[in-house]
Amino acid sequence: MKNMQNTHIKSQIRNLHEALVDIATLMNQPQRDEALTRQAGISLDRALFPLLVGIERRGPIGVVELADGVGRDYTTVSRQVSKLESLGLVERRQSPTDRRVNKAVVTAKGKEMTDKIDAARERIAMAAFANWEPGEVDELVRLMRKFADAMTHSMDEAGEA
Repeated sequence: MKNMQNTHIKSQIRNLHEALVDIATLMNQPQRDEALTRQAGISLDRALFPLLVGIERRGPIGVVELADGVGRDYTTVSRQVSKLESLGLVERRQSPTDRRVNKAVVTAKGKEMTDKIDAARERIAMAAFANWEPGEVDELVRLMRKFADAMTHSMDEAGEA
């Protein structure tokens, strides 16, 4: 039975990977960010958009961790975080555990902007899920979270090897 399960899983890995590549490609398209900011009624340089959202979702966060998350060089991200700071959307705070490290956090103004982005994202997703049953959406979210957690765990173990 276990061999049949493994064979089935192996046959689906390529299909899963293709779907994830399609999603990642879509999510990384500059036009998508521009459409989302337009839909949200905000003006923000497209290079800054994923950083602001990343800081709001994962902050307080250091520049190196943020850069790793968006696949950019940390010196570039540091300059871009400074730009977000000058716009009043984020601020840097000293880490309570390591005084040498500054962590970026979203300000009230930045949170207001990400709330508008979330509302626009919700409108777009509602259109995408228009013909889905509520249970299908629940199952997708549950399985995506399970997969993300399992992949994180697997990658952490691979890094320790």
